[in-house]
Amino acid sequence: MFSTILKRKLTDNQVSNIFINAIYDSVDSGWMEIANLINEDPSFVKSPQLSNENSGLFGLIVIVGNLSFLESTFDAEQAVRIEEIIFKKLSKIYGVEKVEFQKLIREYQSYIKRINRPSKNMIYGMSKAVFHKYELNKYQDEYFKRMGTPNPLFLKRMDDVISNYIWNWDAFLKKYKINS
Repeated sequence: MFSTILKRKLTDNQVSNIFINAIYDSVDSGWMEIANLINEDPSFVKSPQLSNENSGLFGLIVIVGNLSFLESTFDAEQAVRIEEIIFKKLSKIYGVEKVEFQKLIREYQSYIKRINRPSKNMIYGMSKAVFHKYELNKYQDEYFKRMGTPNPLFLKRMDDVISNYIWNWDAFLKKYKINS
């Protein structure tokens, strides 16, 4: 009961900062482990040889996926406010105009929806985006390579990995109250 009363209050700006820092920290600290998992995945006949420099695409995929969960967690108005702040801050980090960064994120969202069709499972879509953005098809056995589709076993393993990069809004909202 007291935990509900004693929740720390945060502004939309503070929520955006926490969100961005947590996403970047998780991608920065976990990318090499993910790259190693992909490089050693038994679904590939040849290692993709992903390195530390390859984390940028993964970072964008994680941002896009988490923004989609942001939209389903908050009411529409608050989600738009927080998202706008996130776009503003991330555009500075990427050194581009906010409109340009927003366009990039919307393109990634459309891309994930397209490759994920008919599924609406964002984690599955993010796993497919990793597969396609890193051009992993060329490292598969001939059967899946000809089909142009990821090995389902690889996707299952990626789903397990990707799920660790999804922001836990339920836990966050139990600890914090967001002021509008």
